[in-house]
Amino acid sequence: MPINFKHGKMKTLFNTLVFLFLCSLTAAQVSATAESVDLQLERLEGTSQTYFYSPQHHSRAEAIAAFLEDAARFFQQELGFTPQTELYILAPEDWQQVAAPPLKEVYGFPHNIDDVRLAVAAEDNDFWRSFLPPVDGLAPELAGRVRQAYGKADGNFSMMPFFDLLALHELGHSYSSQAGLKMQRHWMGELFVNLMLHTYIAEERPELLPALEVFPGMVVAAGTEEFEFTMLADLERLYSSMGMGPKNYGWYQSKLHLAAGDIYKAAGKEALTRLWAALKAHQEEMTDEELAAMLEREVHPSVAEVLLQWEGE
Repeated sequence: MPINFKHGKMKTLFNTLVFLFLCSLTAAQVSATAESVDLQLERLEGTSQTYFYSPQHHSRAEAIAAFLEDAARFFQQELGFTPQTELYILAPEDWQQVAAPPLKEVYGFPHNIDDVRLAVAAEDNDFWRSFLPPVDGLAPELAGRVRQAYGKADGNFSMMPFFDLLALHELGHSYSSQAGLKMQRHWMGELFVNLMLHTYIAEERPELLPALEVFPGMVVAAGTEEFEFTMLADLERLYSSMGMGPKNYGWYQSKLHLAAGDIYKAAGKEALTRLWAALKAHQEEMTDEELAAMLEREVHPSVAEVLLQWEGE
């Protein structure tokens, strides 16, 4: 059922969402200079990855590390690979010295600094809070899903559950780049890390599925009337320059989140392992026809359908 964005509040939510996805792309393309800054950060011990954190946030660092370490265990089992990464779990006063340049003023935005380093927020923040509309103004069905996904025991709401999951999305880019996968298409690079995220949550942490799915579902359900570009070929053509604009790009990212969920529902966790193997094996350039045939043959028809049956309007 379509979800109506009434007045200006839901549109403000949407605009903030697309900014998230736009900066997620931009931040992955630039490097910060954390090594040259003298930070007083602590380091967790006994982990497979390297975790630095602002000293007052040891418990938060342990919780994030436990989540990502378990994900790394799962992916090592399923994919036979673990990248080497550094995760920075930062208080606001440390954020500006570590974050990638486009995001120094956006505390709370999880992002890749480069293909090794990742920055996440240690504290709830205004950026996260800006994503939630007044829940009492939503339709009852949607309000119920928002409460399930983002409600707190004290009756308030927090987008922390969604943003913490995006840390694993960004970590996925380290997997694909360090393992030498050839993504073939820009959209495939984003679909792949979304499939990694969805597969882990569905297999190991299904209680977190509402936090993962409610948000992009709201965006896609709002429709495409205001967007000039909705075809997958347009995303591929305009990806590097962001020529479709940030709002339009956010819609594409939301569609790819939902597509990853559909692939998992159709093919299970084997879709991820087969896609990993296919993208690693096929280093040659491929036409759309060759790519679709390979995906259908070596992975699953549901993956090929993202290319063949993209419902842009």
